[in-house]
Amino acid sequence: MTKPQNRSQDAMSGDTPRDELVNHLPALRAFALSLTRDGSAADDLVQDTIVKAWTNIEKFQPGTNLRAWLFTILRNTFYSARRKTRREVSDTDGIHAAKLSTRPEHDGRLAMNDFRAAFQHLPDEQRESLILVGALGFSYEEAASMTGVAVGTVKSRANRGRRRLAELLHLADGEELEMTDRSTLAAMSGNSPVLR
Repeated sequence: MTKPQNRSQDAMSGDTPRDELVNHLPALRAFALSLTRDGSAADDLVQDTIVKAWTNIEKFQPGTNLRAWLFTILRNTFYSARRKTRREVSDTDGIHAAKLSTRPEHDGRLAMNDFRAAFQHLPDEQRESLILVGALGFSYEEAASMTGVAVGTVKSRANRGRRRLAELLHLADGEELEMTDRSTLAAMSGNSPVLR
């Protein structure tokens, strides 16, 4: 996975922050989907994020990381809405999830389904850290800035999340999940350069 685009490269291209917003939509949607676990809700969250960014673009500091700024807006929007609604669907038996899934056609899809199910059991903070640092390639420092916690806290959450995923997936020490999805592998790998 490529690192987030450097702000100085954006400045050299002559794009304004508003022009660059569209470049970050796929990453924003992926992050929103991981938080909401629902495609429609993720699309709404990305739309709210873009509207807030567009209307508050003067608050963006040129020379800083636009993607990190957008991720912070998205994250804050998600948690603000969550605090307001306080409504969650409990699916401890997986009945709702079973209605939404299809039977996998090969081993790779089975492994991905197992990973997704295990990933959903992680606490929000651990899942968020793994997504930001592992799957999306942000540094610990960038993730700490976006989430408003110390760098050590982000590292701890990511490490605890990886250990818990390994337990849920019944992986032995040193055993790797047989997957081809680079984001999933990055989130799981304790040896990934991104997660060191």
